[in-house]
Amino acid sequence: MTSSKQLAANRRNALKSTGPKTPEGREISKWNSLKYGIYTKEVLVNSLHLKESSEELAALYQEFRQSLSPVGPLEEMLVDQIVATLWRLRRALRAESGEIALNVGQCHFSRSQWRPDWKWVSWALTGVDPVSDMRYWAEGNSMMVAWMHEVRLRVEHDGELTEAAIKIPFFGQPNGLSRNLERLRLALSQNTGGADAASQREANKQQALRAIDGQLAMLEKDKADCEKREEAEEAARQAAAVLPKPEVLDKILRYETTLQRQMFRAMNQLERLQRMRQGEIIPAPLTMEVTESS
Repeated sequence: MTSSKQLAANRRNALKSTGPKTPEGREISKWNSLKYGIYTKEVLVNSLHLKESSEELAALYQEFRQSLSPVGPLEEMLVDQIVATLWRLRRALRAESGEIALNVGQCHFSRSQWRPDWKWVSWALTGVDPVSDMRYWAEGNSMMVAWMHEVRLRVEHDGELTEAAIKIPFFGQPNGLSRNLERLRLALSQNTGGADAASQREANKQQALRAIDGQLAMLEKDKADCEKREEAEEAARQAAAVLPKPEVLDKILRYETTLQRQMFRAMNQLERLQRMRQGEIIPAPLTMEVTESS
């Protein structure tokens, strides 16, 4: 049991906490136990995969009630409807953001799955020369740069441009690169010049390396140009994907328009009621019925 001293101390402490004393504080404190009204209670989604914050909704409801100060059940109902409609509008904006993120992600994923190197390899294996198409893509130029570097290493190792080195691009299948290298090999094989064999072999090797280096420089430049173009195209595709699909966008816009009309109608009705409660003479709203005669 509580002792007499503890009971006296509790009474003294209770006198120190008398609650808010200003009108503003009392106005705020009277809503402390309030959660939300009928509309806002039903608008909250609480499912297995989506749980909306009841704390955020309650805070929003209290903020509107404190700002609009409804009196009576009718005004409270209108404030409740305004808050519920605003919550649904926020959900529509979140749905729009989700659709945009999904659309951008799907477009990026579909582009990442397209591998042009598969197409080029299949072309080469069927006898079609893919080199001209490869020059249009950064990845294609990168593949040709890698092949030419391998050819260059083979020339440095063997001391000359051999038939085996020419067959490096596309597993020995004829193509634009291999034909250029073959023409270079044939031209070098005719360079005798009257010099001794070792000197001529070294001269042919250096000429082959210079030709390969020139080809590499051209491919690197084409690669850089393609990268700039592809980056600009990717940025344009990302910008184009920022809007949802037409059918989804139309659905969201119609939903938002309906909610906005409901919210503005409730706001107008609340304003009329509050002005009438304060003694103003408010004319009845103008209504019009449209009929169609035969």
